[in-house]
Amino acid sequence: MNLRLVSLLLCLLGTVAGLLQAQPHILRLATTTSTENAGLLEVLVPEFKNDHGYEVQVIAVGTGKALAMGANGDVDVVLVHAPAAERKFVADGHGVDHRAVMYNDFVVVGPPDDPAGIRGGDDIVKALNAVASNEALFVSRGDDSGTHKKELQLWSEAGLNPNEEWYREVGQGMGKTLQIADELRAYALTDRGTWLALRKKLDLTIVVERDERLFNPYGIMAVNPANYPDINYEGARRLIEWITSPKAQRMIWDYRVEGEPLFNPLAVIVE
Repeated sequence: MNLRLVSLLLCLLGTVAGLLQAQPHILRLATTTSTENAGLLEVLVPEFKNDHGYEVQVIAVGTGKALAMGANGDVDVVLVHAPAAERKFVADGHGVDHRAVMYNDFVVVGPPDDPAGIRGGDDIVKALNAVASNEALFVSRGDDSGTHKKELQLWSEAGLNPNEEWYREVGQGMGKTLQIADELRAYALTDRGTWLALRKKLDLTIVVERDERLFNPYGIMAVNPANYPDINYEGARRLIEWITSPKAQRMIWDYRVEGEPLFNPLAVIVE
């Protein structure tokens, strides 16, 4: 092989290597539709890329689906809001480096005419019993998401197992569920962040809020690299450290709609 050809090949190899090195690392994040619907990730993800060079592929699904993807090794890191399911995920050996990130709360929204007569309440159990007693339409996500898990827990605390005609499971994300509730003039449980982001598009109003049982914390964890050696654990670890850092926690606190915070930081006290 002549020297010119060798030189050309080395040059080409160097160019390819340089291009590959210049490409950002890929990090697969499974998270909930609430973080996507609220628009928070549109703020956080680009800044994380600027700081660490990772191209984050966001997969927004229900919490149950997100955790299943993590357990199957289909993603590198999981950000969800179902504390009991998160603890089980870690205890079962699927996740590591579990950290609290932020919180908001759930609210019940409903039509302006409030057929169940629950507007202004702060007792979720009393409100759900009134919905059932009046057979008022209630739209459930029905998708094994963190919101759906919370809703089922609340019905259980109310001593109810709704399976009547007035209870509609739609198998959709939070944004779509709110749209359906709006169209049907029905009640629904939603996280406050998604509600604040979408409320101008809906003819619904908050009818129940501020019950301590409606607290809604979010946690993040890496998929266990011991189970899947090809997991991007380094990227997951960096995202976990970054999103719980003072900088990102301040960004979470500063992310607002009409002056109202959609999420509150949990990892760092922000003043």
